[in-house]
Amino acid sequence: MRLPLLLTAAPFILLAACASAPGSAETAQSNAVTAKVSPYGMFLAGEAALNNGRSVDAAKFFDQARSQTGDPMIAERAFTSALLSGDIPKAAALAPTGEDAGEASKRLGKLVVAVEDMANGKGKEASALLANDSIAFPHKSAAALLAPWAAAEAGDLEGALVRPQVRGDRLVDYFGQLGQAALFERAKHYDEAETDFKAAVSVSTPTEMAVQAYGGFLERRGRQVDALALYGEQLAREPDSIAIKAARARASAGKGPPPMPTIREGAAQALLAPSATMIAAKQTQLALAYLRLVIRLDPQRDEAWVMVGDLMQGSGDTDSARAAYAHPKPGSMEFSTAQAKLAWTYQSNDDKETALKLARAAAASGDIDARITLADLLRSNEQYAEAVQVLDAVIAQSKTPDWRLLYSRGVAYERLNRWPEGQADLQAALKQRPDEPELLNYLGYSWIDRGEHLAEARAMIEKAVATDPRSGAMVDSLGWAFYRMGDYKKAVEKLEEAVELEAGDPEINNHLGDAYWKVGRKDEAQFQWRRVLTLKPDTKIKANAEAKLASGLGPDGPTPKLAGS
Repeated sequence: MRLPLLLTAAPFILLAACASAPGSAETAQSNAVTAKVSPYGMFLAGEAALNNGRSVDAAKFFDQARSQTGDPMIAERAFTSALLSGDIPKAAALAPTGEDAGEASKRLGKLVVAVEDMANGKGKEASALLANDSIAFPHKSAAALLAPWAAAEAGDLEGALVRPQVRGDRLVDYFGQLGQAALFERAKHYDEAETDFKAAVSVSTPTEMAVQAYGGFLERRGRQVDALALYGEQLAREPDSIAIKAARARASAGKGPPPMPTIREGAAQALLAPSATMIAAKQTQLALAYLRLVIRLDPQRDEAWVMVGDLMQGSGDTDSARAAYAHPKPGSMEFSTAQAKLAWTYQSNDDKETALKLARAAAASGDIDARITLADLLRSNEQYAEAVQVLDAVIAQSKTPDWRLLYSRGVAYERLNRWPEGQADLQAALKQRPDEPELLNYLGYSWIDRGEHLAEARAMIEKAVATDPRSGAMVDSLGWAFYRMGDYKKAVEKLEEAVELEAGDPEINNHLGDAYWKVGRKDEAQFQWRRVLTLKPDTKIKANAEAKLASGLGPDGPTPKLAGS
């Protein structure tokens, strides 16, 4: 079984080339050798740095090679590296324009220069670069969304109020209308602004961004009742939205409304949607490039910093991820999320002490999400009793506890051998989410392992596997169900499948060894148990595997019982 994580663990995204932290050992080394290598050597060093996620170093190497050779390919590499590392002024200076430069790089370069112009208050220059669809695919959508804001900065009211359009592009249709609404409000065309805002939130699943924007507009117009109704409707759809919860609390308390976004803030927000789209499409270099442009326009755009941190962590550049996660400060809506992710970077590097220190400090603020993060980390570090205490307090504050809180506490109870309480929480969670595969798997596995409700438990696990057939943990649970029910041949089949899905999991390999033993494949069973010992098993799994190897009796001998397996 896998311990569930609640709201803190975000999926990390693979990235081929990212920024490195300044002052790194690699940077110092590169400084020492720069003067000693040829332009070709610097090019190779730049390629190696870029491939290893050190874009700061790569930009330096490529720029020096470019200055000595004038090679357009190297110049493009220097431009890309500067952009990915977040040095937008440098990237704008290096933006490819020559006939030998690649068309894709020239298009991106034009977008970068336009953003740099806007960051420096040169709206007229930016508007000229973005006008008349001059920037083509794949940056056409981003350019179209940015163009009205550039026009606004240039003082071109007519151009600012033109709704951007790209044929067949729903992203531009939706977020272009949202941007137009904000620009109508800036121009004091309030009726037109409200028409656009209403249209943006009238779709079946309005975005959090649209609800925040329209709600802020309503608050600025003194219509708190309407704003509260809007926030309530969105929370009914997305009850865990931190931003909408904060907006509702602000409006309920009668605090001042949020200010209208500045032109640069609005432009930064316009680029967030293409950034998220690129992430969803796994175009991670373009996503990072867009996020760097967002931050150049609005350095306080904390959700962009968190997204950059995710990309950095996904690439293995932990130092840069931590630097990004450190940007949101207390009071920011992203602070708790960023602190949670920051803590998990230390947990992932086996620095449990620092991870818990960060989590405890964030939880001390009383923020619910920060306390949930602490509970997650406590469970991950097998401090289940304290995790239960933290979750008890959070659940007590909830009129209707979220299923994930009940699930998390149920797991902690189960690990503390307080099964009646754990079972009650898991069943209560499952009542809220009867089709949730993680819940079905965990409760079903727990029953199978205890020899209880076997038929029902197996059906639950089969339902979970049908929902997520690529989950090694769930396929393992199904294999273990067959094992417990005495169908060892079927158990071997499923457990071999689970090992293929998660070859490095010690518990799955341990289960497969037991199943091999039961069908008479004893040499293979012993091989699996020896393999378990190489996979960093926890103390109980290690003791179980060692006992089976030492006794020569396999799972039929006096082996210690595994917790949760």
